Amino acid sequence: MKTSAPRTRRAALAIAAAVLAGLALPTTASAAPDGARNPGDAEAAPARYSHQTLDWQPCAGQPALECATMAVPRDWHHPGTGADLTIAVSRHRAGDPAQRKGTLLMAAGGPGASGLLRPAGLATSAPKVGAAYDIVSFDQRGVGRSTRAVCQTPEEFQEFLAGDYRDQSPEAIDRVVANAQKLAASCQEHSGDLLPYLTTEQTAHDIDLFRSLLGEKKLSYYGPSYASMIGAYYGTLFPHRVERMVLDSNVGFEGTWENFELGQPMSFQRRFDEDFVPWLAARNSTYHWGSTPAEVQARWEQRRAALHDNPITEGTLTIGPNQLDNGAIGVIYEEANFPFLAQALTAVDNWQGADPAAKAMAGQVFGHYLSPEFLAEFFSVTCADTPWTKDMDTWIERGAENAAHWPLVGARTLAFSAVCASWPTAPGPQVKVTGAHLPPVLMLNSVHDPATYYEAALGAHRALRGSRLVTVAGNGDHGQYPTSNTCVTDVVERYLLDDRAPEHDLTCPSPQAG
Repeated sequence: MKTSAPRTRRAALAIAAAVLAGLALPTTASAAPDGARNPGDAEAAPARYSHQTLDWQPCAGQPALECATMAVPRDWHHPGTGADLTIAVSRHRAGDPAQRKGTLLMAAGGPGASGLLRPAGLATSAPKVGAAYDIVSFDQRGVGRSTRAVCQTPEEFQEFLAGDYRDQSPEAIDRVVANAQKLAASCQEHSGDLLPYLTTEQTAHDIDLFRSLLGEKKLSYYGPSYASMIGAYYGTLFPHRVERMVLDSNVGFEGTWENFELGQPMSFQRRFDEDFVPWLAARNSTYHWGSTPAEVQARWEQRRAALHDNPITEGTLTIGPNQLDNGAIGVIYEEANFPFLAQALTAVDNWQGADPAAKAMAGQVFGHYLSPEFLAEFFSVTCADTPWTKDMDTWIERGAENAAHWPLVGARTLAFSAVCASWPTAPGPQVKVTGAHLPPVLMLNSVHDPATYYEAALGAHRALRGSRLVTVAGNGDHGQYPTSNTCVTDVVERYLLDDRAPEHDLTCPSPQAG
């Protein structure tokens, strides 16, 4: 649910940007036979798209990159209908042109994260790959510097995140449902003519036009988190255009967004209970939050209950129960960020007497969670890619069950699902991911990933026949390449640089496991 780009061990809290990389999909479109051309190929697009020239210029804010824009049809299935969309694209040239292997396209997670400036980070974090490939990316339709979706103002969005999602009183439930319906209605009001076309399937067609304009017969692909779904869709619709493909921290391709997101409360709770809580208990001498997991859990519940009755407010910062949960949700994507949450919790414990640095960290952890821009795209894609149950009583019941069993994320089941239950557009074209006619796809996943949970990755692996799954044991981080794990790095770079895919699935230990 993210992010989740090539990681250079993010500082403080860009953590939350990928928070719900959740996804999955139903199915009908299938791949063309070897040698055949899919009807959606860029060559089949009207000439005003396929004959564009990309006007590369230095990227604003990132001089190591070149940026350009391309026009795409609003609807690839009816390219003459409606105003064009603009897609912002970027390129980092191969560091060693004499050894250049081709173009590696990377996409961003979310849905809702920006991919435009990420090639520079990947080239720095994975210098061998940066030397061998032109690394390209883009802001997908609805995001960033591309034609954007708009839903709510920051002030309106704060109403959606306010309060306590665990509260099961009739008044609280009515408020959550009303806020969700208001958010969906605001998306319709501000972006209604765009919403039907903000789907993963449409994005796959954008990618193939980009490939064509780059002059490449084939692309290699790296996609973390939600971008694993983008890659799976692209590989299904255009298998003959794929040279190599790495899908990192995978989602369930064989189901629906609804089914996938119903699995996330379990996986976030597992990450929190089995990884973060014991980590914090082992450091009681530093953070003083309890010397056993049971003591830490009890302290968490006490603090949360106190915030329900008396939220912390200071200037524009409010820390209530939902903000406490949201901060934890964002941090536990990476173990390297656990100290940030721990330090922030010391401030929540005694706000008036807290160390200024701890209070500043609490403002970072609990005061910045997603954004209205991120969730505009997130809901546009997750609510429109696949069908959703529309019955609100069903979501009220499921929300109560999830809040009781897996409260960290389960408590917000009703809020997030009620948006999609109220979504104004019908599901987009469905894609059946099979792996047919693709080269071996390399998949990476940790066993305790909170957002793209391992059980869903196994389902995606089964659906993507011929793929090779690298399981990272003793680890729960979201995003496995590039990192300090030399086992994973060696497997990925043998594949990308030497065309050597593993012969079968394999397991890599995490560095801390040995």
